[in-house]
Parts: sequence; structure tokens; C-alpha cells
Amino acid sequence: MAFALSGMWTKAGALFASRFVLLLALWLSAAGAGSAQTLRGVALVIGNSAYKHLSALPNPANDARAIESLLNDLGFETKLSSDRDGRRLVRDLRDFIEDAEGTDVAVIYYAGHGIEAGGENFLVPVDADLSALEAAREKLVPISSFIEQLQATVPLTIVMLDACRGNPFPSGAMVRLDASAEPLPIGEAGLGETRGAQRLTEPEPGVESFGTVIGFAAEPGRAALDGEPGGNSPYSAAILRHLEAMAGEEFGAVMRMVGEEVYLKTSGRQRPWVNENLRRLLYFGRAPAPVAGEEGTLLTERRQLLLTIAALPDAASRRAQVERVAAQGGVPLDAVYGILRAMGGDVPDDPAELEETLRNEAERFARVLAEREAINSPDADIMRLTALADRAEREGLLSSADAFRERAKARVLELRPMREAQEALLRQRNIEDAAVYARSAETKALNFDHMTAAGDYAEAFRIVEKWDDRLAWRYKLAEAWALIDHGNYKGDNAALERAIAAGRLALSMTSREATPLDWALTQLNLGNALATLGQRQSDTVRLEEAVVAYRAALQERTRERAPLDWARTQNNLGNALSSLGGRDSGTARLEQAVVAYRAALQELTRERVPLQWAATQNNLGNALRALGQRESGAARLEQAVVAYRAALQELTRERAPRDWATTQNNLGNALWALGERESGTARLEQAVAAYRAALQERSRERVPLQWATTQNNLGTALWTLGERESGTARLGEAIAAYRAALEERTRERVPLDWAGTQNNLGNALWTLGQRESGTARLEEAVAAFRSALQERTRKRVPLDWAQTQNNLGGTLVETGKRSRRKSDVEEGRAAIAAAWEVYREAGYTRHDGYFRTQIEATDALLAAIE
Repeated sequence: MAFALSGMWTKAGALFASRFVLLLALWLSAAGAGSAQTLRGVALVIGNSAYKHLSALPNPANDARAIESLLNDLGFETKLSSDRDGRRLVRDLRDFIEDAEGTDVAVIYYAGHGIEAGGENFLVPVDADLSALEAAREKLVPISSFIEQLQATVPLTIVMLDACRGNPFPSGAMVRLDASAEPLPIGEAGLGETRGAQRLTEPEPGVESFGTVIGFAAEPGRAALDGEPGGNSPYSAAILRHLEAMAGEEFGAVMRMVGEEVYLKTSGRQRPWVNENLRRLLYFGRAPAPVAGEEGTLLTERRQLLLTIAALPDAASRRAQVERVAAQGGVPLDAVYGILRAMGGDVPDDPAELEETLRNEAERFARVLAEREAINSPDADIMRLTALADRAEREGLLSSADAFRERAKARVLELRPMREAQEALLRQRNIEDAAVYARSAETKALNFDHMTAAGDYAEAFRIVEKWDDRLAWRYKLAEAWALIDHGNYKGDNAALERAIAAGRLALSMTSREATPLDWALTQLNLGNALATLGQRQSDTVRLEEAVVAYRAALQERTRERAPLDWARTQNNLGNALSSLGGRDSGTARLEQAVVAYRAALQELTRERVPLQWAATQNNLGNALRALGQRESGAARLEQAVVAYRAALQELTRERAPRDWATTQNNLGNALWALGERESGTARLEQAVAAYRAALQERSRERVPLQWATTQNNLGTALWTLGERESGTARLGEAIAAYRAALEERTRERVPLDWAGTQNNLGNALWTLGQRESGTARLEEAVAAFRSALQERTRKRVPLDWAQTQNNLGGTLVETGKRSRRKSDVEEGRAAIAAAWEVYREAGYTRHDGYFRTQIEATDALLAAIE
């Protein structure tokens, strides 16, 4: 015959979402099997939370409601009792004992405060205060007597005490069982082993006793945790998880699962304890339908893990090992037990070896968790399976985790064809989007808006970076080119720094082995950025780096493989060498530059590439002019003029206005150098005309630094003419041109060029001061020379430093002569002598006569002043 057993207890909020009602059959046998007897069960569920005088407990009321619901679902007849004072709590227990008579199973579940004193466990009613300790048998509720009464009339008694929380009474308080009894100490924490676990009385005649089970939320003398406010205690949560869906498991196994669940969830801080004297194996349930789906998979392995933990050999030392490893590694206790279980038969016999193995695996697990990034898949199945696998790993359910990972991989394989098609389409769309930005950049560059063009290329790179490596490289390279153009034309050094960074990034995206010509082109681009910025900086670091980059490019841009590219790179190498040569005291770099330009002209012919031929002719003219200025003869300068005029045959204003202006400026430089060495003014007038022509296209608004360069050069030609004329008009024009140049040639932007113009301004002021009375102009000249020397240092540019020192010295001597200040003359003499020393070190002995005459004249002046 089958009975429905009603009611064990539950905790609200912790039940599974899909609760099912079970008919409870009790199986009692000597060997774990036998004929089923359908028995009647009753349950009293008590939850005390709202204490009036003691610390309130947030969760017992929740626990009681949830446990009562669970027991009701399992078939018990249940009664829920909440927040009972002493009188009502005793009455509820007595009424339950009466109701339980004649039933087969009686269950009491209590959640709330409880204490132990003198070997007795007391339930604490909600109205208890300190005075209750003076008569504990009256004002508290000793549980053992009620257990004895149930044992006497009910075959099977089960008591579950979730009352092992800390002592709610003041520390040191004593208990008197009654007013006349001796005071007894209260257990520091938790409850004690109750006498109710033993059969204290014989059952009534005709009542067969199966025994008693008393479950404690924590070990004797240890406090239990209450759990998060508003939830359930760890003990009741474990009961809810494992008692509801048991499929014919023996009750002892159920309680072991509950105990180990609490142990894991509290990281070893709490272990439930069971005191029982069952005479037969006890089973609940008639093999109910297992929990379905993924939760069922997790629950099944979780129970297997819990039973494995409960059955560990040498349990105390093994638990201590696992707890130590988990704490040191900062990983969940569950996970370490899962690792131990996964080892199976490979568990080392040596405890030290086992601990080392567990520690290594725990460290690996912690490292995996720390480095793991969240998966954000748009597919709900992948997200769900990944979350389940992550959860299973943390709970030590490694087989389930592995199964979920396999299912997630299978889902990925299922989606791959669709994803690959989508990816191909997305790639094409991104390439098309990037092309829109790239074409916009091309238009911006044609419109002379190179900075915006660089931004468009950068966006094109960003769009296509993940989809096409070669296109990404091309756009990054184009961004660098645009930044170079902006930095070149606008004098923006920050743009050139960005160009260098973009060039280096582009270089990292290619390799000489895989794409040699792309690599060489990138080296060329990087060299251009370095050289352009290097020409403006006072040191030579960037220029030296540019030379290295160009020479690297020439390793692949050979004349045999790519003759025009080889020639263009030779031209750019010549530019960097020419700039370096301008700062050296010798002529080696300039000679190397001439060689590079002449090599370039072997392929960059006028017939094949007329404009590039003309540009290289211009560059060759620059190197020849620089060499000519360091030589006594005029041959190199005449060659420079020839090169510039050749360039202008193709670089016309109509065809290439900016290049035409540059060549006009350079032609002016060569004509000035020749005119300086000639007695007449024809060459100088031609130089002025060339500079003024250049300024027609080199406007301050469009190319501020180039405009400033030509203003400086014009000032020099005008100053030289002014020296040869009796009036002061040309000198005034020269000073105005220099000061205009300094508005853009700032020390911060182009320190050496700024210093050069300061030196030139000093020369013009000195010449004008020679023709005026007083020392005002001469003192202005001294200030200009001193400014120039802040950047024209002996170490950095020795010949330029010597030139400015000589100019400063001559001006100071003249100032001292007029003012009769001996200190000015002495300082001037020292400056002239220092300049002479540098020229002699550089091998320029042709200046010895000049310097000797200057020193002798100065010494004579000093003698006269004395």
C-alpha cells in the first residue's frame, strides 16, 4: 500500500525554478534493498528571525518557508511556525508531538538562535532576553525532551538544527537550568552533541523504532553562517539543492552531500554534522524523474563530487591539503577538489608529491581565470554553454565543463559557414568604406590640405586594418606621405614626428624577406620624414637615421631591378648627405651627395622623366654650391648655376610653380655666392631678381618656412649690395627682410635656421652701424650675434660658430673703439682668436692673413686705449 508522506522543510528563494511534487516512499532494509513501505510523515518547520532583545537574524524565516515548501512537495504533512515566543514555541512542539503519534516519520527543522549548556541544546525564542538564562528550562526550549517524546511514539525521528550561530548572549554569561541550579557556561559557538541522538526511552508497545537522525548545521562547538541577508543559510540552501530531487539515494548519502555542499560553499569554514543511530538503511523517494537538461547535468556531477569528497581516504589530512592549496592559490575550494577527482587513479601516494601536483594545477587554473577574457558572442547557445562551462569549472565539475565546451565548439562549427560568408561580405564592405576615405584623402592632398588628407588616410587604415594587410600598409604609408607634405610646407615639426611614427608602423607591417620592394619603399618614406625633420633640428641624429634608411632602401631598390626607383632613392640620399655636409667642416659628405645626384641622373633623364630630372639638377646645384662656397675658386659655383638653369628649363612656373620657386631661390644663392667674389654688382642684382621671383609663389600663407628662407636669402643679397653702395637703402631693405624671416624662422621650430638669420641680421646691422655715428646699431648687431651663438655651438656646427664668433668679435672691437670700453675690445679679440682656431683646425689656412691682420689691429687698439 502507498501512502503520501507530507512535508519536510524549505527555504524561500532557493528552490529550483521547476519544482515537481513527489510522493515519498520510505525504504527500510538491512542491505539497502527491500520491499517498499508507504509511510505517513509529518514535519514541523520553525524559523525565528525577529528577535526582540537579541541580535536579529535576517534569514531563518526565509529558510523555514523554503524548507516547508520542499517537505510539502515531498509528501509530508507540514506545519510552519515563525517568530515564536517561548510559550508558543513550546506549544507548537507539544502539538506536533501529539499530531505525530501514529505516523511513521516525524521531522523537525529549526532555524534561529540556539545555545548549548551542560550538555543540553536550547532553542531560543524571539522574546528571550538576558533574564532567560536564570531559568533556562522555563524560558528557553531544551530540545532533547521533545526528541525523547517523539522517539517513544514515532518509528523514525529526524531533527535538523540550523541553529549553530554564534552565542547571542553577552560573553561570559552563565546559564541556570532553573533558579536553584548551579550556573553553567554557554558554549562559545554552535551547539553540542545532543543526547537525543541516542534512544533515551523505549518506544511504546507496538511501536517499532527505526532510529533517530539529528543533523547539525555545523560541527559541535562551531558556529554556522547565516548567509547573505534576504537569502538562505548555507545549510538550508544545501538541503534545498540536494534533498528535493534525490532519485532513491540512501539518506546518509543525502546528508553527506548536504554537508560537503556547505563545506564547499563556505570555503571550508562550516561543515555540517550528523548524529544518528539508524538501525536500517533509509531511502527517500521512489526514483523520481531526474532534474532535466543542463542543470541536471551539473547537479548529477555535483553530487558525485560531494560523495567523492565525503569518501576521501585519510579525510582530515587530505582536506587540510586541499584547503591549503585553494587558499594559497586563490582558487575556489570546489575547483581543487574537482582537480583531485579528475586525477582518478593517478593520485600520488606521497602527500608531498600530491600537494605539489595540486598546487601546480591550482596555479594554472588561477592563471587561466585571470587571463581569460569574456566571450561576447551574438549566439545565445554559445553564450549559455560558455557560462555553464565557466560555472562548472569554478564548482569543480570538470567533466560537465568539458562537455559544455564541446557543445559550444560544435555550435561554432555549425555557424562557421554562415560566419565565413558574412565575414567575406563584411571584408568587402570595409575595403569599400576605406576606399572612400582614401579617395577623399587624394582630393584633399590635391587641394593642398595635407593634414586633413593624413586624417582620411588614417581612418582608411583603421577601417581596413583587420581585413587586408597590404591595403592597411598602403594607407599607413600614404598617411606618412601626407604628414611629410604638411610638415614640409607648413613648417609643422609635430606633423613630421607623426610621419616618422607612421613610417615606422608601416615598416613593421612589411619585411624584406616577404615583400622586398614594399619594404624598400617604406624605408624610403621613413627616410624622407627623418630627413625633412632633421634639416630643421640642431643636431644631426635624424639626418643620420635618414641616410641609414635610404641606404637600406637601395639594398632592394637596385638599378637592375627598378632603375627609376633606384635613381629616386639616390636623389633623396644625396639630399640627406648634402644637409649633413652643410654642417660638417669638411667636404666629404658634400662630395658623396654629388656622387649620389650624378648617379640618379643616369636614369632620371630629361627625355624619360623631365620634371624629376629637373628636380635632381636642382639638388645637384645645391651640393655644388655648398662645395663652391668652401673653395677659393668659382668653378663649383658656376657648375651650380648651370645645374639650376638646366632645371628651370623644365621646372617652369606654369608647370610646377612651387618647384620653380624653389629652384629660383637656389639659383639666387649660387648667384649671390659668385657675386660676393666678384667686384661688380651684376650677379648680386641677378640674385635679388631670382629671390623676388621665388617669392611670387613662396607666399607666407602657403609655405611659411620656405617664404622665410627666401626672405633670409633676399636679405643677404641686399646686404651684400648695400656693402658695395654708398647709401643705406639696401641695408635697410636687408634688415627688413631678415626680421620678416624671423617671424616664421623661430628658435623653437628651426633652431639652426633661426641662428643663421640672427647672424645675417647682425651683419646688416653692423654694416649700417659702420655708416652711422654712435654705437646703437652696433649694439643691436652684438645682440643678434649673441642670439645666433645660442644654437650655433662649436660642437654642433663648428664653421658656422667660427663665422659668428668672428662677426661678434669684429663688432665688439668696433663698439669698444667708439666707446673706449676696453672690455668690449678684449672680448672681441678673444672671439676673433677662437674663430681663427676653428678655421685652422678645419684646414682653412687661406684665412690666416685676414685673422692675423685683425688680431694685430685689435692689439694696437688695446694698447692705444691703455
